[in-house]
Amino acid sequence: METGILHLHNLLRWLVLICGIWAIIKAYSGMKGHRAFTASDKRPALLFLIFCDIQLLVGLFLYFKKGWANVLSSGGNVMSNAAQRFFAVEHLLGMVVAIVLVHIGYSVIKKIVSDERKFKNLFWFFTIALLIMLLTIPWPFRDMVARPLFPGMSV
Repeated sequence: METGILHLHNLLRWLVLICGIWAIIKAYSGMKGHRAFTASDKRPALLFLIFCDIQLLVGLFLYFKKGWANVLSSGGNVMSNAAQRFFAVEHLLGMVVAIVLVHIGYSVIKKIVSDERKFKNLFWFFTIALLIMLLTIPWPFRDMVARPLFPGMSV
């Protein structure tokens, strides 16, 4: 079961990234085009938010199932081991911060503010969140924490 959840987490990564890029492009084009904010502009932002939340839930399940929380609380040398530090601290912290930024950026859509401000806030909050996500994903080229691009592939 744990392997299946890990594969799900890996595949959801791509949905999060695709929706994030889509939302950023829509926000940028709205910001530069001085358009009215419409439902078609909201859709990619909402999908980005939803997939981030699902990914967070799946990730938290894996975090506790794999025992990373226990590694931190045991007082071991987690900070001196780069791989353990990445999964126990850096990956979790980076992703939580990114998802909080996505929520903050999305919250402006519900407020009565100018369309220009909606596009601008979405663009900047989502761009920073996506950059943090890209930095804290265990890509195959990262030495000690490498994970395959897709389930079943080797690193």
